[in-house]
Amino acid sequence: MTAVPTYDDVAAAALRIAGHAHRTPVMRSRQINEQLGLDVVFKCENLQRMGAFKFRGAYNALSRFTPEQRAAGVVAYSSGNHAQAVALAARLLDMPATIVMPHDAPTAKVAATKGYGGQVVTYDRYREDREEIGRALSEERGLTLIPPYDHPDIIAGQGTAAKELFEETGGLDALFVPLGGGGLLSGTALSAGALAPGCRLVGVEPAAGNDAQRSLAEGRIVHIDTPQTIADGAQTQHIGALPFEILTRAKPEVVTVADDELVASMRLFATYLKLVVEPTGCLGLAALRNLADELPGARVGVIVSGGNIDLARFAQLVLGNG
Repeated sequence: MTAVPTYDDVAAAALRIAGHAHRTPVMRSRQINEQLGLDVVFKCENLQRMGAFKFRGAYNALSRFTPEQRAAGVVAYSSGNHAQAVALAARLLDMPATIVMPHDAPTAKVAATKGYGGQVVTYDRYREDREEIGRALSEERGLTLIPPYDHPDIIAGQGTAAKELFEETGGLDALFVPLGGGGLLSGTALSAGALAPGCRLVGVEPAAGNDAQRSLAEGRIVHIDTPQTIADGAQTQHIGALPFEILTRAKPEVVTVADDELVASMRLFATYLKLVVEPTGCLGLAALRNLADELPGARVGVIVSGGNIDLARFAQLVLGNG
């Protein structure tokens, strides 16, 4: 049985990725603070290597491979950010990487994955099971499968983002975190439990795909059809088993936001912080805007999970043309 990671694993991951992952900046916006009546700090993982927090977990996991595993290589499945993260980490660690990606994944994410040296295998996300494809490739080619969120080393690596945030800002009254398969939120819960136990932890899903919200409410992992949302990084069909176990103990709040609220937050990031943030990366800010009245004067953190989006699509959404 796979061991459930703890904060000690997050601390070990932080040492392992030091000098390889960026210690991303924490940014503030006076205008956003005034609009919301809060003191908001943004942990800008859109400025992480390959453009998302996913590099943390990927490098942590791959750096622990044995020489035999490195020689054979890694296989992963992802809509984009985990794909790029594994491909880049594999390149840095001199091992081959095979990445299973949906045929309709964002062009920029596919191009970047290939650019980092990953061999891309495509599938239909609405009719095929990426997990089955990944397992089959692992067995056929002797590759080590590293899933995007349901893996202890991935979770521990993702938890380092919140660890850095708490170390820089001290305790926070609340922390808003994007939620797809649960790797980032569960890793964040480990860091929050150790470093800021009084912090209100809020996971944010797209309204079209609230499987984690339902899972935690019902006490069982709920499987859904692939949600139709612009937040492609959160188009998961179910939360991971390890994240579910961690989050069942941590008991974060889970809320949802609509796609139009993500677009509005993309505009705020571009206007006030001069940041390009992908829709999934806007989940936290979108939810905070909805809940700001519950947190008057609070010190609030928001993890900005990624910034990988085609520029043409970014312009289309931000300018309101589609």
